[in-house]
Amino acid sequence: MSWGVVSKLLCGNRTYLKELIDLGVTEIHDSRISNLAKVKEISREIQTVYVKPVSKRNVAKMVKYADVSLNSEINTIRWISDEAVIQKKRHKIIIMVETGDLREGVMGDHLVDFYAEIFELPNIEIIGLGTNLNCLNGVMPSTDKLIQLSLYKQIIELKFNIKIPWVSAGTSVTIPLMLHQQLPKGINHFRVGETLYFGVDLVEEKVIQGMHGDVFELYAEIIEMQEKPLLPSGTLAANPQGEIAEIDDSLYGMSSFRAILDIGLLDVDPKYLIPEDGEFEILGASSDMLILNLKLNPKNYKVGDLIKFNLKYMGALGIMNSSYVDKKISD
Repeated sequence: MSWGVVSKLLCGNRTYLKELIDLGVTEIHDSRISNLAKVKEISREIQTVYVKPVSKRNVAKMVKYADVSLNSEINTIRWISDEAVIQKKRHKIIIMVETGDLREGVMGDHLVDFYAEIFELPNIEIIGLGTNLNCLNGVMPSTDKLIQLSLYKQIIELKFNIKIPWVSAGTSVTIPLMLHQQLPKGINHFRVGETLYFGVDLVEEKVIQGMHGDVFELYAEIIEMQEKPLLPSGTLAANPQGEIAEIDDSLYGMSSFRAILDIGLLDVDPKYLIPEDGEFEILGASSDMLILNLKLNPKNYKVGDLIKFNLKYMGALGIMNSSYVDKKISD
């Protein structure tokens, strides 16, 4: 069994990438070529994997910075072959197979013909078959689906008298099958991101014993603190997000302390924030400000104080992608 770390959550942040590499990681996967370029700047020894079908206009850059790529289009692999010849490199390919989630992947019925078209292309080495599940329609991995992928490998090996080293079907959502000893033996390569960073069992939606779900923390500063009515006043129309406030008549005449934080939709969607302090609620956000209902403000928050949040995966991705939020590592 071998595995690589999906680093796209880190958005090319050199400090975080170096922290990852210092853990002893030898293979890093990403969906942004620029991020793989930064990995190669830190360490030429890391095997880099580009984890989505490459666009024609980016083939040259991808071949330069990625040692391996995931592919599902014959013409794309031909372009990669041509570019690998130009760059005098041997590029490795994982053929992605459709197993039900309907994102990228060759249909199983076409897989043998697909392989026949590409297996002798110059400067191309086919090292695996792979699949993605739960990424678009939420289709969960199962023992049956993964056995089918392993059977495709055996069929191709017998027909073409070759060996395919990897069956790359392990992603974070597949790890629970491994933990419950339900992973077919043919699956021998993992591409792991979310479980590494958040310690989460994506099937039971809980932190795996011995891991941590609070590695990423967000601190946002209070820039206004006022006691205000609970309900808006005036003629209501859609806000810039297309939302219209719903009015609860029972709240007329009532007020609470409202805090405005120095962060907004440009940085993160509030639904991916987990307040550490369960005594307040997130009311909404504009492009650059987040609004909280602190109720009676029992902890006496004031302007200048920091509010702490834990993050869901997509929340951390937004924060990491925002150039307006400072990042640091705390030992």
